Amino acid sequence: MVWTGLFALSPAFAGAQREEALSANVASAMSRSVGDVNAARLVFDHPATGAAWLAEMSRRLERQIPDRWMRERLLTAIQYESVRAGLDPQLVLGLIQVESGFRKYAVSPAGARGLMQVMPFWVRAIGAPDHNLFDLSTNLRYGCTILRHYLDSENGNLFRALGRYNGSLGRREYPDSVVAAWKNRWQWTAPARLDTAAR
Repeated sequence: MVWTGLFALSPAFAGAQREEALSANVASAMSRSVGDVNAARLVFDHPATGAAWLAEMSRRLERQIPDRWMRERLLTAIQYESVRAGLDPQLVLGLIQVESGFRKYAVSPAGARGLMQVMPFWVRAIGAPDHNLFDLSTNLRYGCTILRHYLDSENGNLFRALGRYNGSLGRREYPDSVVAAWKNRWQWTAPARLDTAAR
């Protein structure tokens, strides 16, 4: 399969989001988003679809995270925070693969932290002093909120939003890598039998 070699590589990119001035409205909305803490749960229209997604994503992630409980906890949090931010969870999985290789305590040369390689300045800009970017849920909540902000700022242009997320706006390497990971490794469609059974 195309994706098997992708996990063998160290992350090619480590986030270096650039600090930008945020309007008061944007900062307030982002602050509310990162401060809204809820227990992660799978968000699907039908439980059977959620169970199938979790089983398949867990199988794909097993080599990176052998512990099943940790794997399913991470996947549930990724799916929950992605959907909450209006993002495709498979896109977020691709971004995490490229940014940190699923290493919770990853730190980039630029100082970005955790799974989604969030820069510490975001805690000052939209968070609270006690927010820990190495905490799984906090990191995902920040990362998804930031990516959603960039997508909105770029009128839905994914390549530009990903470039801004990584601090490489105008260069294709990073957006191309994330989209390749998303499409080649994490793309998922519910089996037809589940769609039919759910009706």
